[in-house]
Amino acid sequence: MSRAVLGLGANLGDAAGTLRAAVDALSRLPGTRVEKVSSLWETKPFDVPDAQPDYKNCCVLLETALSPRALLGACLGVEAALGRVRRVRHGARAVDLDLLLYEGEISSDAELMLPHPGILERAFVLLPLAELFPEGAALGFDFRDAPGFSDRADCRCAGADWLK
Repeated sequence: MSRAVLGLGANLGDAAGTLRAAVDALSRLPGTRVEKVSSLWETKPFDVPDAQPDYKNCCVLLETALSPRALLGACLGVEAALGRVRRVRHGARAVDLDLLLYEGEISSDAELMLPHPGILERAFVLLPLAELFPEGAALGFDFRDAPGFSDRADCRCAGADWLK
């Protein structure tokens, strides 16, 4: 079994409800257990091509027997099942599941980038990640001095009990 960290986000419809459904779907993946889920964070859209509603984001720590590519495929399946349609790069979305980190894995091909690019520049990833790993290192990935923490004013914790 390996550990992996996913970043989840949504900004269309009932975003919190969709993220709850995504966490539930992840818990039902074969050989996978949800270990921890961060609080829900509300953030302004980042690097988007048009006006969009604010995002709801969280990070999820999994223990899984799935390979990184199998987990990525499962995440794409969960997105599709929850209504994700890819029309515009960085467009508004019903749900987004990103494989951020996978224990002991580094990949830089077009299909799978591990660690996920941009983690260190994105407060909406760093703040929930810091909840899961308060020491500032996640699965061997050190994010203590990440420049993205400087944008923390753009993020607001929307609650730790959002899964209930």
